[in-house]
Amino acid sequence: MPKSNVHIGLLSDNHGHWDDRISHHLANCDEIWHAGDLGTLEVVDEIRRLAKVQARIVYGNIDNSTIRSEIKESLRWEIQGLKFLMIHIGGRPGRYAKGIRRLLEEHRPDVFICGHSHLLRIEKDPSFGGLYCNPGAAGYHGFHQKRTLIKFQIHDGQLHNMQVIELGNRIKMANTG
Repeated sequence: MPKSNVHIGLLSDNHGHWDDRISHHLANCDEIWHAGDLGTLEVVDEIRRLAKVQARIVYGNIDNSTIRSEIKESLRWEIQGLKFLMIHIGGRPGRYAKGIRRLLEEHRPDVFICGHSHLLRIEKDPSFGGLYCNPGAAGYHGFHQKRTLIKFQIHDGQLHNMQVIELGNRIKMANTG
């Protein structure tokens, strides 16, 4: 029987970076999902260590063969009747990456999760009838301004309490004394 209230932490694009802020915000999550570009096996290990119930992780375009040997390119799963599909390079509504439109039509997820762009974006996409979700980037590498992750709950087959967590600015400020 599924747990009635499942706490989820969703992040992407760490590019090898992990810090105490990330751990703090994910500490009470039942499941932690990562949409690729982990960068190191240490990031994979941290996610697995923190996830109370399950870690769901896909690899990204920067992830090496060691990471790819342990992690899948895409995942599909169901929780409390909600269908999820996660892949790193997904594009965005109206401009999906090659092959993604076919996957969305074939699997009809309630929630499609991707990373890669480093741009936080959550919106309903009527083209497949589900929610598009990109958590932005939790790491420093890239052109994004804020480091972000997303937390939410699944309760009685619905998403609840979705929160964007800002982890700080992307640019590390030099210590000026």
